[in-house]
Amino acid sequence: MAASVTDARIARLRQRMQEEGVDLTVLGPTNHLRWLAGLDPHGDERPVMLFISQAYAGMLMPVLNAASVRQHTDLPFHTWRDDEGPASALGDLIAATGVDPANLNVALDEGMRADFALRVLDALPGARRTFTHGTVSALRSEKEETEYRALKACALINDRAVMAGFDALREGMTEKDVAEVIAAHYASEGAETEFISVCFGANGAFCHHHTGETRLRRDMAVLIDAGCRYMGYPSDMTRSGWFGAPDPDYLKVVSVVEGAVAAALAASKPGVPARDIDRAARGVITEAGYGPNFLHRTGHGLGIELHEEPYISGASERPLGPGNVYSIEPGVYLADRFGVRLEEIVFLRPEGAEVLSELPRTPVIRG
Repeated sequence: MAASVTDARIARLRQRMQEEGVDLTVLGPTNHLRWLAGLDPHGDERPVMLFISQAYAGMLMPVLNAASVRQHTDLPFHTWRDDEGPASALGDLIAATGVDPANLNVALDEGMRADFALRVLDALPGARRTFTHGTVSALRSEKEETEYRALKACALINDRAVMAGFDALREGMTEKDVAEVIAAHYASEGAETEFISVCFGANGAFCHHHTGETRLRRDMAVLIDAGCRYMGYPSDMTRSGWFGAPDPDYLKVVSVVEGAVAAALAASKPGVPARDIDRAARGVITEAGYGPNFLHRTGHGLGIELHEEPYISGASERPLGPGNVYSIEPGVYLADRFGVRLEEIVFLRPEGAEVLSELPRTPVIRG
């Protein structure tokens, strides 16, 4: 990551810290650190953390990793050796931040090791503790145009890979056979497999089915939920189809789920609470009589991580804003029969939701 990007993100973080009343932010070797500074230091039991205050940003860094990490950042290091421990370096780092250890509000990286977090709190006995939901997590959810371009490129690779999976369907092949076709396509375009869930028949009624040895037969539903990683960002998309002549009940459910997706897309506007998106999708499915068969929230945020803020659930009052990226993925799951889920990743623009995939959501019929 260019130093200018890191500097700009730290500046945005400091502004958000001021707005949230946070005096000090402490990040571990997690995706927060990857996003903020482009760093992915070796993570083990040795404490490594980035401290950011209004006056200073510096890292607690084990000596044995310092030279390697130094290739990727100009941030100052407060180093420590195994034979001396991190306490003295941590004290020096806290002093360098300029905060009052006895009276401050510290935002801790919720993803870092508990022993790292407790070490920080022990060194700041008067601190009030919060997590990064209002600071780093909030900033990560406001995607930049460079992030949009990576997400879009990854989504298009995923489109082609998933269709390669559907096009490969042959009677007698296993779910794993289809997954191998999709993974090979990812590799052919320089992407890495993030996850692949291929569901034949009744397996589609399991929301998180693990691809297995079930064999494809005629007149069987097929659900493919898959994603790859490209340019540091993942994709996530679900399409539903049928091998053979589609069951009329299946086509009815697909129509209902498509209506739920359309309703959620129409409701996606800046300022709208996330719960309203969930209610829009859920209302369509409930009105059609399948409410008990919609088993999960409508969506989740997507960025460096496959699941991150904002979460599109009925319990979330968080207002959506421009730059938010999230899934819309309502589903209907009929036990022992089939499941239908249609999933889009959207980039929220001032005028509404831009869908990243370019595949139609009509059922994919093969065989």
